[in-house]
Amino acid sequence: MQEISIISMIFTAALVLICLFLVLAPFFSFDSYLSFANKDQDSASNKEVLLSTLNELEFEYKMDKISHVDYKNLKKQYESQVVSIMKDEEEQMTSQAADKDLMAEIESEIEATMNNYKNKKGEGK
Repeated sequence: MQEISIISMIFTAALVLICLFLVLAPFFSFDSYLSFANKDQDSASNKEVLLSTLNELEFEYKMDKISHVDYKNLKKQYESQVVSIMKDEEEQMTSQAADKDLMAEIESEIEATMNNYKNKKGEGK
């Protein structure tokens, strides 16, 4: 009789712990520590979602499902979000181009220094 109560206590404790975990797990974002998603992919997918939403919004407006005022407000809101994403993409592109130009300049300086060093080394012989 005593074995049954110990086994049932262990089973009950395990069941309570599992229930607590299932209830409290959504409050803690474990995936934030594990996800290393690329921001570019996120912004591209957000831009795609926003553009498709704009398309659906226009379709619903033409079908007279939403009012003109709501259409204008929502369209303005979504377009501003798309514009901000596109500006971020453009800034990234220009910074990448500037980085490429800087790297090319550094490489040319290194090459010129190497050539000067080779010329000086050749003169010493």
